[in-house]
Amino acid sequence: MSITLPDPEAGPTVRRLLLGYHMRRLRMDAGLSRADAADRVQGSESKMSRVERGQVGVKQRDVVDLLDLYNFTEPQQRKLFIEMASGTTKPGWWKKFHEALPDWFQSYVGLEEAASLIRTYESQFVPGLLQTEEYARTVIAAGRQDGKVEERVELRMQRQQRFARQEEKAKLWAVVDEAAARRPVGKPEVMRKQWQRLLDLVESSNIILQIIPFAAGAHAAEATSFTILRYPYEHLHDVVYLEHLTGKVLLETSDHTEVYAKAITNLSVAADSPEATKERLRSMIKDLDEA
Repeated sequence: MSITLPDPEAGPTVRRLLLGYHMRRLRMDAGLSRADAADRVQGSESKMSRVERGQVGVKQRDVVDLLDLYNFTEPQQRKLFIEMASGTTKPGWWKKFHEALPDWFQSYVGLEEAASLIRTYESQFVPGLLQTEEYARTVIAAGRQDGKVEERVELRMQRQQRFARQEEKAKLWAVVDEAAARRPVGKPEVMRKQWQRLLDLVESSNIILQIIPFAAGAHAAEATSFTILRYPYEHLHDVVYLEHLTGKVLLETSDHTEVYAKAITNLSVAADSPEATKERLRSMIKDLDEA
């Protein structure tokens, strides 16, 4: 069988996703159920489901037992699977923020960190991956009552760092409603710095920003922010992330992801071009300076 391997520097989430894909494929090829696999590793069927979906790490010993159960004997490929498992149980860099974040958001950060293309539509605020520290602090403080604002701000800034590295292959394509871009957050100087930050960022080759002007009227996905994560491996499907007040929703089936992929394509068509977006931002800064 052909084995898709993660990049050497890949974090735990990519390893979990790829290993889970291969373990599911081997189980199905062997004609066994998740219950059969769970019995072999003395776990539950729900745990096996999480393993195969890449949601949790798996011990090397369990991988060996599963490969034996599936009668998979090719020595070199067995070695590759066992080596892949070694990185699935290591905590990601974001784990140090666990006290400030719910578990569901920590899992999202892992998925985001593994993505090679992030497409996002934002109807409320400037996307978190494009926010200045001052803007982020103001937004986070408005919705937090637990005293963990600074930890969340630091996490948000660290999530942005991969897009600042010239060697990083990850790309971000953000479509932002004009109402979100203009919504006052903090003092005017906070907004000026935020708009200037957007102008600076869109000069990067791995960031595309488009603003949907008020003149576009009603449009696809109006008032519904979402993010689509794409991975650099053919076996891993797109994931759509939706956030609400008490948690998140992850959509992974093609029936769902294709709807959102079509929506963001339509949104990008309704939006200003990247060059026109730059001109709009310059005009916004000029109007603020002259006010």
